[in-house]
Amino acid sequence: MTAAAPARAAGERPAAVKSRRIPRRILRWIQTIVLAAIGLIWLYPLLWVLSASFKDSLEIFASGLNLVPETWHPENYAVAWSEAGFSQYMLNSVVITTASIVLVVVRCATAGYVLARFHFRGRRVIVAVLVATMFIPTGLFIVPVVELSDLMGLLNTRTGLVLAMAGGGNVAAVLLYMGFFSRIPKELEEAAVIDGAGFLRTFFRVMLPLSGPVTATVVVLTFLGTWNNFFLPLVFTFSTPENRTLAVGMLAFQGTNSTDWAGLAAAASISLIPILVLFLLLQRHFVEGIAGAVKS
Repeated sequence: MTAAAPARAAGERPAAVKSRRIPRRILRWIQTIVLAAIGLIWLYPLLWVLSASFKDSLEIFASGLNLVPETWHPENYAVAWSEAGFSQYMLNSVVITTASIVLVVVRCATAGYVLARFHFRGRRVIVAVLVATMFIPTGLFIVPVVELSDLMGLLNTRTGLVLAMAGGGNVAAVLLYMGFFSRIPKELEEAAVIDGAGFLRTFFRVMLPLSGPVTATVVVLTFLGTWNNFFLPLVFTFSTPENRTLAVGMLAFQGTNSTDWAGLAAAASISLIPILVLFLLLQRHFVEGIAGAVKS
């Protein structure tokens, strides 16, 4: 009987421990509250800029961290769009970014496909050199890029800016395509060859359509890098203000002795809208592309 008592006590111990555990529903509520607080911290600067775009410059500094304007000034957007020339800057940004995305996708997808599906001498050296270039600061390339564009007569033109923006290494995009194409079964290519398809037809008709998630990821990354680029468009549009992008056009709100903070906030809000729309449309494919490349 003395041996049965400790055994019974030992059997009751897990039940006592289980009763002291926090229910899953409460844990989920705690996690939701914590994640919502972290998300609000990350979103607060964006919300503050959006709020500042409806204030005047004096209220921006007087209201502090308050997000609700005392007096609404929607005319800030009209000033930024018309008087500051942001309609032309928006058009330039859309044209330059779209052309850069097309060039980057075609070039990086082709390079990633060749490096992933063809085994040739020096392949590993090429991949190593590509990875090594990721550690070189981009500012070191600005001088040769400008000199080469000047020699070709493309300086201060939108065509030259597109080639300069899309002509970088884009190593991350190449590696993403390389990782994706390496997981595709070779039977698909063999079937295309049997049907009489050559290299270009196999790539554009079979392989590239399958890389939708990776292409969406590359589109988002290239869009962010091109849309927000400031230094390169500033150099290429220094003497041609009509070719400026949105990032460079924001300089119009900064004078020698004063800055139109309300107009600058409105301009920043305008430039953020395409980024948010694109990410909301492609976020599912963006996550799938990153996950697929890392999984490979």
